[in-house]
Amino acid sequence: MIETTRHGAVAVIELQREDRRNALDLGQCKAIHQSVDQAIDAQARVIVITGKGTAFCSGADLGGVYGDEFLYALYGMLHHLTEVPVPLIAAVNGPAIGAGTQLALACDLRVADATAKFAVPTARNGMAVDAWTIRTLADVAGHGTARRFMLAAETFDREQALAVGLADRPGTLDDALVWAHKIAALAPLALAHNKLVLNGGADEAVAASFAGCWASQDVREAALARTEKRSPRFIGR
Repeated sequence: MIETTRHGAVAVIELQREDRRNALDLGQCKAIHQSVDQAIDAQARVIVITGKGTAFCSGADLGGVYGDEFLYALYGMLHHLTEVPVPLIAAVNGPAIGAGTQLALACDLRVADATAKFAVPTARNGMAVDAWTIRTLADVAGHGTARRFMLAAETFDREQALAVGLADRPGTLDDALVWAHKIAALAPLALAHNKLVLNGGADEAVAASFAGCWASQDVREAALARTEKRSPRFIGR
């Protein structure tokens, strides 16, 4: 259901339920959670999440069973992605509907191809998403967009998503990989700190990461690289 490949410092996690348009079920949620942790343990500096075939993720699997276990796995996975210390890029290759938009929002950056579509159509199916989803949508794309998604059940194409900041860049998986490699060359501790602050980390954790950045070898390496007129080689310590 999931395949992880490495491209140097970048890991690509591909959802592989093509017959279900990469819809999320209990097993898929657990597999994404585990695959992200495994990629980080293997020293990936950036993770790209994409879908196999013509859909990024068509939502929760409507043929599945909706219960506490599924909801716990879904939201546990989504919230976990916001807490891991490396940047995640969603390479949105087609529809990202419902849980697909949630998965894209849980990533830090979004690259959308020409077929990308975003929607959270709970008003059409009588379901609900958690407050984090709605608030994150409003933070990323604006309250007007969030209201159009949540109160009018609208669907945005790529151009609309780019216009409001829901998508950061147009492009394919290859374009997302190029961006990922550029980000992977940046200072890991600084990136982790910035992500922690942007995602509302606790004050104590933010203070510790701030101090850790200033005390790191990477700060000294950047200073040395400037004097030697070369690119810094960050090690994340």
